[in-house]
Order: sequence, then C-alpha cells, then structure tokens
Amino acid sequence: MYQRIVLFVIISLVLFGCASDKKPAALKSGLRISENGRYFVEDGKPFFWLGDTGWLLFNKLTREQADQYLEDRKQKGFNVVQAMVLHTVPSVNIYGDSSLVNGDISKPAVTEGNSFADPKQYDFWDHIDYIVDKAKEKGIYMALVPVWGTNVKNKKATPGQAKLYAEFLAKRYKDKSNIIWLNGGDIRGSEVKEVWEMIGSTLRANDPDHLITFHPRGRTGSSEWFHNAKWLDFNMVQSGHRRYDQDTLAKEQWHYGEDNWKYIEKDYKLKPVKPTIDGEPSYEDIPQGLHDFKQPKWSAADVRRYGYWSVFAGAFGYTYGDNSVMQMYNPANKDAAYGATRPWQEALNDPGAGQMVHLKNLMLSRTGVAHDVTSTENGSAYFDRVPDQSVIAGAAGGDGEQYNRLLATRGNDYIFVYTYNGRNIPLKMGVLTGDQVKASWYSPRDGKITPIGNIDNKGTHEFDPPGDVKDGNDWVLTIDKI
Repeated sequence: MYQRIVLFVIISLVLFGCASDKKPAALKSGLRISENGRYFVEDGKPFFWLGDTGWLLFNKLTREQADQYLEDRKQKGFNVVQAMVLHTVPSVNIYGDSSLVNGDISKPAVTEGNSFADPKQYDFWDHIDYIVDKAKEKGIYMALVPVWGTNVKNKKATPGQAKLYAEFLAKRYKDKSNIIWLNGGDIRGSEVKEVWEMIGSTLRANDPDHLITFHPRGRTGSSEWFHNAKWLDFNMVQSGHRRYDQDTLAKEQWHYGEDNWKYIEKDYKLKPVKPTIDGEPSYEDIPQGLHDFKQPKWSAADVRRYGYWSVFAGAFGYTYGDNSVMQMYNPANKDAAYGATRPWQEALNDPGAGQMVHLKNLMLSRTGVAHDVTSTENGSAYFDRVPDQSVIAGAAGGDGEQYNRLLATRGNDYIFVYTYNGRNIPLKMGVLTGDQVKASWYSPRDGKITPIGNIDNKGTHEFDPPGDVKDGNDWVLTIDKI
C-alpha cells in the first residue's frame, strides 16, 4: 500500500507540477515578462516590441488587404499590431457582418462553421480569426482592444454585459498563441472603472496565459489607476499628439508636452516593478494637436524622437502610428478623420514606418552572453539595460531641455546616448571598465554606423555628431567596452 501511495504522488507531481507562488508565464504565446520585471521575453530570448497601430484593421480591410498590410509590416520589422475588436457597438466589417446581436455586447453574433465560400458559415468573428492566424504566420502578435472606450463611456456596456463579453473573448482566443490584451481604449481608467476592472479580471480568470495592459487616454498612463491590479501585467502610456505649447496643463500630473520620456520615467520608478511602453505617441502625418487641420503635421523625425526618448528612458519597446494607416483610410469612402488625405496603401511607406526597425535593431544588437550564469534567460546583456542620465556631464548644457534633451541608457558593457538635433554630447568616461572604449555614431534614419575610434576612458569627452545642429539631425552615440 505504501509503495502505491508513493508512486501516485510521484506521478501526480510529474503530470500536474508542484504548487508555486510564482506568477504564471505566457505559456501558449511564449511571451512573458523578464525576470527583472522590465522587459519582454519570447521563448527565452529578448523580445523588443515594435508595434504599429492598425486600429481599424478588422473593420475596414478585406482578407486580401489584411494580408497586404501584415506582410508590409512584417517586412518593415514590426512584430505587434494594435487593433480594435469593437470600434463601435455594434461593429460591422467590410463584408457587412455584424459583431453583435441587437447591439448587445454580451451577445456576439456567432454562426456555425467558418467557410468563407458560404456566407451562412462565415461571420464577423471568423474574419478576426483569419487575420489573427495570418499575423501568427508572419510572426506578429495581435494586441486586441476588446471594446473602444467611448462605447463604454456612452453606457453601451454594463459590468454584467462586459463580463459575458470578456468570457467569450477569452475562451475564443486563449489558444491563439499571438494574442495580447489591451483593456480600455483611449479612456481614463477612472471613467466607468468598474467595467474595465470587470474586463481585466475576467480575461485574467479565463485566459491566464496572455499578457494584459490598459490603453489609456492621451497624456495619461495605465499605472495611474491599475498599477496594482492583479490582471495588469505591464503598463502603457499614451503620450498623445500635442506640442509643448498645446499642452496647456503641462504643470499638472501626467501632462508633459512632447516629453514622452517623462511618462516612462514615472512608471519606471513604481513598485512593484512592471514593464512600460508608450503605446500611442504622436502619429506620423497627423496634425499637431489633432483637431486643427491647418496645423503642421508630425513627421518621421518626430516619431523617431518619441521612440528613442521613450526606449532610452526605460521602455521595453515602442508603438509607431501613421494617420492614414491607423484608420485604414480609403478616399472613396470620404470618412477621413484627423485630416487624412492619402490612402492607407500609400501611407504604408511613409518614411517613419521604414525607420522604426533601426531602433529595434539597435536595442537587440547588444544581447551578448549571459553575465549571470544562474539566469534562465539568454542574452542577459539585453536585460541589464537601465536608463542612466548620470553618464552625461554637466558641461555644454548637460541633459538639456525639450529638443536639446539628451537621453542615455546603458548596459554593463555599453552606453547609448540619443540627440534629436545633433548637439554635442558631453560624456563622463570611466563608467565602463578598460583603458579605452570604442565609440561610433548610429543613424536612426538608415541604421548606418560611422566609427569614431577608440577613446581614452577617463575624464570627460565631448562628442560632436555629424552635420549641423538642427531638429531632425538625430544620432545615437554608441560606446562599447573593448
């Protein structure tokens, strides 16, 4: 009898595992939080989130157009697409399929089968399934917003309805390996908070393997309301689309003008430690301030600046956006928002979209060999990275303000410093070990490296970037241990 009991215990441990207080990883997706709580890991390797906002992908594109969009983003290095499941309540896709029965969010309109050849066997949700699966084929994660915030604010979803809807989503997509959940949708977490709490907790209870965050209103961050929520795995900010002079509440909490690095810096200091990202900075080719179409439009240089500023301040990735692409604008429909004028297919090739991959490549270029032999993660040099403004000396303006701002980040064996306008960089030497270090310039515009040479590793050294000092002449100073 004793031997049978022992054998049963051993088999049980093998089959079901031992109880643990450790937070469950994203098992099915291979995407989880790094051991230090700062970054993402995919199948044990560093994962740099390079996102695109394809908000109306499910509503406005055919299957063939979705293929075109996803393939383009794959070729440009994007590995995450942020999209709305329900832009409106109800939502109707390009094939005329409605998402809900009688506009009731708790009653998804689901038909039997999923044969596209038979309209009776194909629905709104099958179209989403197709796109999610196609994204998986291309190595792209789908970061899904269950229902856009304005719908909830307009009382189109009660907590009870939201619970049933979130259960439906979780059960339908829990076995899709490339899902991330973006609760909320351009709304303050304090507005109808009970609905957001219900969606978040219900997703977590029914889909424990996929990561969850909250997409907030412009110039706010998820941590303001949900940092300690058990369902929130990582923080997201929306730094927004306003210039310094347009952000009239700049002195209040969370209003920092264009300084999106301040949002990341704020989240980075919070306990418990959670990863953070700017999930909606200013979009390329959108009017500054959004609503006055006579205003200048944000450019490729601007989206680069937001990317490097936020990542160097401690973000685990970056989400890019383009005015025409995010709304999948078709001029024939005459439904442009925010002054969009060009079809989304043309806007796919806006300069900033092709330049984002250089940020991703730079951050993944220093993965290195694990410094901690006890670590279960490969490329620990990637996870060693911290924001560190102390490497910038006080001379020549020090850190600088607004467009003069220098942002620095470093690992154990390297230092990166970003300048948006090509101003001189006064660097404290001796931070890395060795008598000399290797210095280079990295171009955010084309990813090209220009060697500077070996520099004595003592005192202060002032580095002069190529070209004249002007907005958009941005460079990254790279310093590497020899």
